This record gives sequence, C-alpha cells and structure tokens, in this order.
Amino acid sequence: MLVARREAGLTLIELLVAVAIFSLLAALAYGGLINVLATRTAVDVESQRLATLQRAFLRIGRDLEQAAPRGIRDAYGDQQPALRSLVDSDAGLQTVIELTIAGRRALPGETRSKLQRIGYVLREDALLRLSWPVLDRAQDTVAHESTLLEGIEDLQLRYLTVEGVWLTQWPAETEPTTAESVLPAAIEVNMKVEHWGRLRRLYRVAG
Repeated sequence: MLVARREAGLTLIELLVAVAIFSLLAALAYGGLINVLATRTAVDVESQRLATLQRAFLRIGRDLEQAAPRGIRDAYGDQQPALRSLVDSDAGLQTVIELTIAGRRALPGETRSKLQRIGYVLREDALLRLSWPVLDRAQDTVAHESTLLEGIEDLQLRYLTVEGVWLTQWPAETEPTTAESVLPAAIEVNMKVEHWGRLRRLYRVAG
C-alpha cells in the first residue's frame, strides 16, 4: 500500500500569515524610525538655537566688558559720549546702545587705533551689531552690519553707577558730554526671546 508523502513547503494560508506578520513588524519598525528621526531633528533645532543664543550673549558680554572711556564725533560733527543708550529710530532701526570698545585687532604693519565704535540696534525682531571702521565718522561712513539673534520680543538695559545706583539711561542727564566720559560700573541686559522666555545677564564694565 502506497502512502502519499506531503511535500515540504508552505501552504497558501501559512504564506499569508507570514506576510501579514512581516507587514505588521515592518510598520512598527517604520513608525519607530520616524519617531527617532523626528526627535533627532527637534534636538538639532534646539541645539542650533542654544548655540546661536550663547554666541549672541558671548559677543554682547565681550563688547560691554571692553568698553573704553573715549567719546566720538558723529556724522554731523557733534560730540557723543563713550557710551550712550538711545531710543531713536532711523530707517527701520531702533538703536539700543552705542559705545566705544577696546581690543580691536590690527593687522601687522597697521597703525590704526585699537579702539572701535559699535552699536546694537533692533530691526523688527532681530538684534543687529553695527561696527564703524573709524571712531570719528563722516556722513558717508558706512557701518558693517551683522545679525546676532532673532526672535527678540523685548530688550531693556540698566546701568549701574559707581555709587551703586541703577539707571535706565546712560549717560545721566546731569553728566556733560565730553571726549573722556564716565562709564557705568556694570550693565544689565534683560531680554525676552522667542522659545526661551525672559533672560537676564549682568556684565561688568572694565572702563
């Protein structure tokens, strides 16, 4: 008596079950991969934002800490103090602070001053840094402009006198404008930034 042997292999039902299981595992793996990639993208974005914020505060702190007591003459020939806070607007720019700083790098063989005039201005929600090639500028002197930080919702500065009094503007109204101006002992930067909220930094002014 002959017995029919079952040939090795998968039946159609077994094949369908295997395909269904494989599809389910693939879908779960793909979903996990998408979540990992999304998380990585979000981390990269936040890391970039943090790096930009840190660079901005580092630049601000370096400038304020290198403030020098040297006044200038502006484009109209008027004497301006070494450091002044402003609230005026010009061509869409709102000036926050303008000051003279030390530590300007000179190329070998150059005899130019190591002092430089800089300013911080707001354009809409962006904080920009301006730097002039000369201290006493003419009307055609053009400032170099660079964007430090975007998403600025509010920016306020306070100035600490050597007597320990906080002022919201500098120089004080009673201080005369001279070439050699008194500098504050410290400057507080109070900034509200998108994604970060309210941030406060205190910088000592060397003077």
